Amino acid sequence: MTEALTQEVRSRLGLGRLLPLGGPHDGTWITEQAAVQALGRTAAEVPGVRLESLRIGSAPLQPVSEPGVRPPASALPPGPLTIQAAFTASLARPLPETADALRSALLDAATERLGLATVTADMRVTDLREAPEADPASRTGATDMATDMRPAPEAAAAGSPPPVTGTGSMRGLVGELADVAAGVPGVARLTAVLGSRPVRVEDHADPPGRHIEVHLAVGPGHHPLNVARAVREAVAAAATADTPVPVTVAVLITETAAWRRTSPAGVMSAPQ
Repeated sequence: MTEALTQEVRSRLGLGRLLPLGGPHDGTWITEQAAVQALGRTAAEVPGVRLESLRIGSAPLQPVSEPGVRPPASALPPGPLTIQAAFTASLARPLPETADALRSALLDAATERLGLATVTADMRVTDLREAPEADPASRTGATDMATDMRPAPEAAAAGSPPPVTGTGSMRGLVGELADVAAGVPGVARLTAVLGSRPVRVEDHADPPGRHIEVHLAVGPGHHPLNVARAVREAVAAAATADTPVPVTVAVLITETAAWRRTSPAGVMSAPQ
């Protein structure tokens, strides 16, 4: 599948871009859909804001780095990102103040709670309303916006991991590595996107090596980048045990759980 076709299929399924998480040597990416849904929950906590749309992509004219491991197909290279948000604002609060509050909330959540290397957040006001909505639960803009990036119904079947396939020792290895990845604290489950297996293993001869790609969902109360680092370490250790060739591991996060604001102790907590 060519990169252009991969991007087109991914867009139709609502996954969006594959965004680099952490630095060049972290070997981790997150779907734009997962990041948007997480940031949408943060935006819903900003008074006077109804988020209408949110996109995340590479920051223009900013340098990018070569990833330390082979990235998923058509993933963005490690480098600065920019957030583009459109929202409806309440006139009960000065507009510049509202925009600054939203910008700050999105940037903080993107960097501290997800691990995205964001440098800018562009705010665009699409409408104004005279008074804030009485019930915060009724502010569904973030939910509607996130829903727009969810996979289409026909892709729902791809959300559950397909059975491990293959023959001989490779089949056994894939199953073993899947068990290792699923057992890492913070991994809610392994996932499959675009109909692929949640764990893919590829051996190559020139140069000799083995590359592994893991797709997963992060559970509540866990930092996505920390979970991905732990998965990469555990999977690499398990894969290295049966081969003398170098092993590389890439992680793609396709879902993150909801969270509340960081507690005074600095620990993320999930909704009850």
